[in-house]
Amino acid sequence: MLTYFFPYQSRRYLQMPLMGPLMDPFASWLYDQHYTHRSGRFELRMAGRAAAYLKRRGVKQVDTLTEDDLKRCYAWFRQKYPLEAGGVHVLARFLRETGRLRPGVTATKNPTEALLDAFDFHLREERGYVPATIHCQVGYANEFLKGLEFDKSPDCLSSLKIDDIENYIRRMAKRMSRIGLQKPVATVRNLVRFLAARGTITPGLDQQIDRPRVFRQEQLPRALPWETVEAFLESIDRNVDIGKRDYAMFVLMATYGLRACDIVALTLDDIQWRAGCIRICQTKTGKPLEIPLTDEVRSALYDYLKQVPRHGSFRQLFLRFRAPAIALKRTAVTEAFQAWSRRSGLDIPYKGAQCIRHSYALNLLRKGQSLKTIGDILGHQSPESTAVYIRLATEDLRQVGLPIPVSARVQEGQR
Repeated sequence: MLTYFFPYQSRRYLQMPLMGPLMDPFASWLYDQHYTHRSGRFELRMAGRAAAYLKRRGVKQVDTLTEDDLKRCYAWFRQKYPLEAGGVHVLARFLRETGRLRPGVTATKNPTEALLDAFDFHLREERGYVPATIHCQVGYANEFLKGLEFDKSPDCLSSLKIDDIENYIRRMAKRMSRIGLQKPVATVRNLVRFLAARGTITPGLDQQIDRPRVFRQEQLPRALPWETVEAFLESIDRNVDIGKRDYAMFVLMATYGLRACDIVALTLDDIQWRAGCIRICQTKTGKPLEIPLTDEVRSALYDYLKQVPRHGSFRQLFLRFRAPAIALKRTAVTEAFQAWSRRSGLDIPYKGAQCIRHSYALNLLRKGQSLKTIGDILGHQSPESTAVYIRLATEDLRQVGLPIPVSARVQEGQR
């Protein structure tokens, strides 16, 4: 496979010190990961440059290569050639996935890393948070500790004051809205409670932290007219591979009201062709859901799986087209929705694909489906989550409006 990228120079790469025996397997791995001819040549050249650096550092055989060696290699390239340093990560991932990279010596963690690991364990084991929430809260906690310069003075938490927390919230407010501030404020409150339970700070500080005042249901769900949703689906170009994939994703959302996280979590085993159903384990609630496989969805999935080549041995239903060829992430669904919205020329003011889910719920409501049925389909745990869509059915609400009572004095004045 090395000759595919370097038809006339493959022998030079095979004779390269340290990495020579691995260049052909590395080239095959790049090809399987859907790297283009140009990007594959770049990664192979970067592997040669990384090998030269490692040789200067005393690494004589690939069998002795460790994670620490590649970390130092990345740090050097990051300083000297920052635009090319990512190639070291690609090489490290190849060596790691093929079992050729030894673990490094466990380094002593700095105070921030040690505290964040303990906070992560607390959120996972004691609070029972899902991984996405844990990742978000640990990130905000890290930002809070950096603002305190916790690594330089680990004892600063013992004298933590409400002013320190307010300064952090002011910094976050410069780039977040009032509603967005709820998450970092809730994270700081969780962190303060965690520190108080460990005896690091005095209990009671968490009671002085108030979340931004947000009124319940102060914003309407972001829903589109159903005609706009249908026009959006029709605007997707199904003559190209990426169009076939994205059309299948958005048809699933428009037919079943799935979340973006449920879409990217689907696997080939979840599509029960003979039984005529789709099995979904809702990522947000963890509850299983079995829904019928409609003809439109069946046709879209068949067209995507039959016509679009798959790379690698991934069982996820939707994969990336750009290298590396891995499963899609939730953000990719949003990016695809924004791209097709711009191309469609339709009046779609929303940036997230969640509006399709809201539009689906409103469409069911206008067709006369009960809130219980809609809540079961959407996977809501509380009826209050479904009742919010009633506020969008303005025409139906006008029919149940009560007349305004008129007092006797007003009636006399009108006479």
